[in-house]
Amino acid sequence: MAAPEEPELSQAQTEKLLQFQDLTGLESMDQCRRTLEQHNWNIEAAVQDRLNEQEGVPSVFNPPPSRPLQVNTADHRVYSYIVSRPQPRGLLGWSYYLIMLPFRFTYYTLLDIFRFALRFVRPDPRGRVTDPVGDVVSFIHSFEERYGRAHPVFYQGTYSQALNDAKRELRYLLVYLHGDDHQDTNEFCCSTLCTEEVVTFLNTQMLFWACSTSKPEGFRVSQALRENTYPFLAMIMLKDRKMTVVGRLEGLIQPEDFINQLTFIMDANQTYLMSERLEREERNQTQVLRQQQDEAYLASLQADQEKDRKKREEQEQLRQEEEKVLQTALAEERRRRTLEEEKERKSECLPPEPPADDPESVKIVFKLPNDTRVERRFLFGQSLTVIYDFLFSLKETPEKFQIVTNFPRRVLPCLPTEEQPNPPTLKEAGLSRSEVLFVQDLTDD
Repeated sequence: MAAPEEPELSQAQTEKLLQFQDLTGLESMDQCRRTLEQHNWNIEAAVQDRLNEQEGVPSVFNPPPSRPLQVNTADHRVYSYIVSRPQPRGLLGWSYYLIMLPFRFTYYTLLDIFRFALRFVRPDPRGRVTDPVGDVVSFIHSFEERYGRAHPVFYQGTYSQALNDAKRELRYLLVYLHGDDHQDTNEFCCSTLCTEEVVTFLNTQMLFWACSTSKPEGFRVSQALRENTYPFLAMIMLKDRKMTVVGRLEGLIQPEDFINQLTFIMDANQTYLMSERLEREERNQTQVLRQQQDEAYLASLQADQEKDRKKREEQEQLRQEEEKVLQTALAEERRRRTLEEEKERKSECLPPEPPADDPESVKIVFKLPNDTRVERRFLFGQSLTVIYDFLFSLKETPEKFQIVTNFPRRVLPCLPTEEQPNPPTLKEAGLSRSEVLFVQDLTDD
């Protein structure tokens, strides 16, 4: 079965798609479209969620296993400041209050009964959080549409992300739950929250997160903090290694009183925050020291390994040199033995020396390189090779040599060559009955 074709995009959706791609740098147009569709084409929420993912914060559409919000609300030392509504004054005020009291009681009673009964018919849709970033961004837009853009900097992220940032940066986090239907909400936003002194104070002293309780994300936070009335604000900070509510402000509060109460809460808990900062700095220093020690240990280990490697290389080089010397000595010994055996063999193969009175005999005196003289008789008809073999068999004769006549100086061809495979005889070589020949050492050549 063929896959259903995706519906065509409107011009506005196409523009948002291209704008989202430019802002996030994503190359896949399909991924851009899926992300925007998950956020109901809310480009601000989609961009914020994408930026959170790039910072290592899990996406709201790929959340980690759900767990309760890690905020300590059971601390009995929480500072609580509740502003009650002013009591009626004068006869006219009390008369109006008494006249309206039955109507108010009836209205709120019926409203509570209706809400209670509605839970059995249709579960509260706020109980299911699907787009927490979108809830926050949507509240910020509606807030700006109603009260303008002169307001404290809202944290554009989920409540959990705000907690994590406040914990990581060791800053106070002020949480504001906006009750849309409460009678004091409008006055608080206009006369307190958006005043210049409050905006300056909040922007410089803490993180500020806000959401409407009509949104699933705001409702979830409301269930965790359990406010009594509106406007509601909670001061949260890292205390005893846990994110803890250290102050609660409820009811309509004036700007000066609002700043004073927040300052009092901050001053009362400053020692905890300083302690956490010192402890974190100590942990960081300990971690840096441990890292430096590890790096020093690794450097020392690498230096030792390098020394061992060089030592092994030197030992191996020494062993190879000793092995080379030994092999050279063995080769020299083998060569010497071979030479001695060859000399003995040549000596055994020499023809006998002719007698002195033999008319064909030739008396030759050999002068060796070591200035010794050797005398022997040969026959005219014998080859010059016999002379060479005789000299070769002598221990005093060098390994390589040639035989040279004195005058005229010439080298006797005693060994066969390609041009002369059979060396000439003594007679053919022009030797007389008595000769003096010189043995020239060719070993160095």
